[in-house]
Amino acid sequence: MSSNPILPGYHPDPSICRVGDDYYLVTSSFEWFPGVPIFHSRDLTHWRQLGHVCHSLDLDDLRPSLGIYAPTIRHHDGVFYMITTLMDTAGNFMVTATSPEGPWSEPVWFPETRGFDPSLFFDDDGRCWMHGARERENKEFDGDTEIWLRELDLTSQKLVGEETVIWTPHLRGGIWAEGPHIYKANGWYYLVTSEGGTAEDHAVMVARSRSVAGPYVGNPRNPVLTHRHLGLRHPITSTGHPDLVVTPDGEWWSVLLATRPYGGTDATPLTMADVRREHGYNLGRETFLTRVTWEDEWPVFDQVTLDFAAPALPVHRWPAAPACDHFDRLGPAWQFLRTPRETYWTVGDGLTLKVRPPALTGHGNPSLVAQPQAHIDFAVFTELTFTPGEGEHAGLALIQNDDFHIRLSLRAGGLELIHRAEGVDTLAGWTEAPGGRVWLGFEAHGQDYQARYALAPGEWRSLGPVLDGRILSSTVAGGFIGTMIALYATSEGRESSNSAHFAWYDYQGR
Repeated sequence: MSSNPILPGYHPDPSICRVGDDYYLVTSSFEWFPGVPIFHSRDLTHWRQLGHVCHSLDLDDLRPSLGIYAPTIRHHDGVFYMITTLMDTAGNFMVTATSPEGPWSEPVWFPETRGFDPSLFFDDDGRCWMHGARERENKEFDGDTEIWLRELDLTSQKLVGEETVIWTPHLRGGIWAEGPHIYKANGWYYLVTSEGGTAEDHAVMVARSRSVAGPYVGNPRNPVLTHRHLGLRHPITSTGHPDLVVTPDGEWWSVLLATRPYGGTDATPLTMADVRREHGYNLGRETFLTRVTWEDEWPVFDQVTLDFAAPALPVHRWPAAPACDHFDRLGPAWQFLRTPRETYWTVGDGLTLKVRPPALTGHGNPSLVAQPQAHIDFAVFTELTFTPGEGEHAGLALIQNDDFHIRLSLRAGGLELIHRAEGVDTLAGWTEAPGGRVWLGFEAHGQDYQARYALAPGEWRSLGPVLDGRILSSTVAGGFIGTMIALYATSEGRESSNSAHFAWYDYQGR
């Protein structure tokens, strides 16, 4: 048996390709840098992160949940292709590489296109077709979308020929037909899309045609995958945005996004307001796996479950990494908030962050490194050496976005615990502490978060009350991102020559 999610924590909009016995997967990264994390597996259930695809993106001043949307990865004739959208700025672009570890090329932009979620299909005759989602020019409502298709010349890396609209939402009044991918099987071209938005009403639709340019006819059994009919208490919701892959033995599997809601298991009446108040998705949208079979030449998706029969592939586990990171290097799981325009970190003997003016409460690039919260119950700890000046603070933060986060930090005179919601800071805890060495931590049980600290090795104490972690959920804070755990330092707008040193970082999922 295997367990879902296969990539826990904030890893939305997965796309996958196979090269021989190896599988490669990418996910969205939004305003976090570098862009487009890339993962490697040999059995579809055990994954390791290789790094990131995009290292030269301009993410300056982006609002939360903008930036990189829904990448697609494909492999053709020895070349990897990754195509995606830089939302609300430069639009659709593609990069290429001969190795998944890179180096990846500089972006090739497609300014003549608009919309989001571009994908690539390589046909048997060697031709390549770009397709994507966009709102209709004469849309009747927000989310009134269509799927377009146009040929991509691989030599010039330019779009050629006529553009064709090949699909509109399957349901009358359906919103956000998106995440399109085309596959070829049984002599048919299959178009797989998602509708209903990327939350509880998410649903997967399939259409097919004898020609890549259509006309496409919808599966009479659409939607072929959704959990919206299972109720708001189901342990997995929001299933959708799939991408399909075939194993060497001919098994079909789908990666997709879904969410694991907190709470809400009793029998009391439940409304969407209850979901936003009580459930929440602190982990964001995660990557799941489910089997796909075929009936009447249509794909049939298994319902997505927490436990499932593993693919018929040799089990391949990657060597375990230490739970405690001493920062001999900055590993691939660490990211920055927006594009760093200077190197404000050093590693090798712990992690040292320069104290710089950008704060966690703005849309800049603060001095921080972060990685996703990956478990509903977890504990995280670090050792900080820091002598703060006026207005300066450094520490450990749980970040949903600039207006919703929790931070435990050392500033002049003591340790403070800040609970920030709707852009307003609330002091939740304070204790005197001299500048120098301190130990900081958080322990989470569901959406209850307790700050921990020590002023001497091993003498851990709680700071402040148990905090309401629902502010870290996208259902409260908005957007598409899960909770990020960050080590940070800031001078809150002042110039500074100070630095903060983190000896190690220890994360334990429970």
